[in-house]
Amino acid sequence: MAEREQSEQAHEPGTGILSFFGRQLKLLRVAAGLERAEFGAMTGYSASTIAAFEQGRRIASPQFIDKADDLLNAGGVLKAGKEEVARAQYPAFFRDAARLEAEAVELCSYDTIVVKGLLQTEEYTRALLTERRPLLDEATIEQRVTARQARQGIFNRWPAPLLSFVMEEYVLMRGLGGRAVRRGQLEQLLLIGQKRNVELQIMPCDREDNAGVDGPFTVITRQNGEQFGYLEAQGRSTLVSDREEVRALLARYGIIRGQALTPRESLAYIEKSLGEV
Repeated sequence: MAEREQSEQAHEPGTGILSFFGRQLKLLRVAAGLERAEFGAMTGYSASTIAAFEQGRRIASPQFIDKADDLLNAGGVLKAGKEEVARAQYPAFFRDAARLEAEAVELCSYDTIVVKGLLQTEEYTRALLTERRPLLDEATIEQRVTARQARQGIFNRWPAPLLSFVMEEYVLMRGLGGRAVRRGQLEQLLLIGQKRNVELQIMPCDREDNAGVDGPFTVITRQNGEQFGYLEAQGRSTLVSDREEVRALLARYGIIRGQALTPRESLAYIEKSLGEV
């Protein structure tokens, strides 16, 4: 337990890799004789944002790191930490799954509690994170909102990955964040569900048969054919690599899809729900 807490803490704002990167950035900027405002103007950021990077309170984007390394003649020192800095935008329990998700050629997901992170609007994510207990500080909330939005780049990749999502009807009925947030989320689901490489399905609450009673899960397939299952609950996760276990998850997912509304019926359900919000 203590090891896990240390792992989490090492990547939170102001600690670990973020703090180390920030100190390196500041040393290089000062050595170059640049004030924060001057350096910020050169990179397209405000002085306050540069300060946040240097103090480990905000995560620098890969584009900023590349530009900063070149402008400060860092010789690749900043670029070398780019991958670790990027990983720090996610909570520790999700980092391995985030890496696999970014490499996925196929992804199927069954969700029972909240809308899948890949499908969330910014407002929905913020409302969800605000409800966390113990409370998250504002910097962490904004960091995770940004990270979750960045994951949605998967929808613009080419070749396009094949993406399948099934969610319980109850997920869409929840009023997290209020009426406007729910409406915006439904609109986003409708748009994403119309993409050619996406199949989105709803599992009605009144189904007598539901193979998903064991809870939510995701299965990710990589280019080389490797498949992984991902299970998450209460801030803890399990990455499943055993072939038989992954096979069982996929078999279960196939049954779940057969029990849910079809993609066409599901989009019609979302449209109907929009008219009622």
